[in-house]
Amino acid sequence: MRRNSRPGPAGDRHWRGSARLAAVCAGVFAALTLFIDWDAGTLTAPRALLWTALSAAIFAVLLPHRVTAGPGWLTVRGPLRRQTIRTDALTSVQEYGDVSTHLVLRDAYGHRLELEPRVLAANPFLWHELDTGVRRSLERGTLRQGTQVLEHLSRQIDGETAQAVLRASGLS
Repeated sequence: MRRNSRPGPAGDRHWRGSARLAAVCAGVFAALTLFIDWDAGTLTAPRALLWTALSAAIFAVLLPHRVTAGPGWLTVRGPLRRQTIRTDALTSVQEYGDVSTHLVLRDAYGHRLELEPRVLAANPFLWHELDTGVRRSLERGTLRQGTQVLEHLSRQIDGETAQAVLRASGLS
């Protein structure tokens, strides 16, 4: 008997490694500062609390946003807030920045989401979910601004994917 197995939401496959790196960096900072302070003989409870708080702040800054997507939706979760949009009801897509670009997506329900394009480039399943939602938005006529941004991003992601396939096969 075959089970009806519906795949779960697509997620950033590199998030765990990046989160682990953020935890290691914060932990190393905490260990080094506490050890140096202890070795100097100046470690007190308030100073230990200060170093611990600074380590937690470093972790919060380095922790990447977690991106997940499913049929018709895209979510970005940060340490303090969660942004979700309906990809099948997008109204605009804008790209900001020159060196470190980010996308701003808006849907017909007034929701807004910011996302780094490199996350989409590194995760084909996330890109597929967004692309499917964009196509639905175009069919419904809700997407009125930013199609050129998405076409440019699509060409860029497709080019990177083709290069990765060529490298993996030994042809490049």
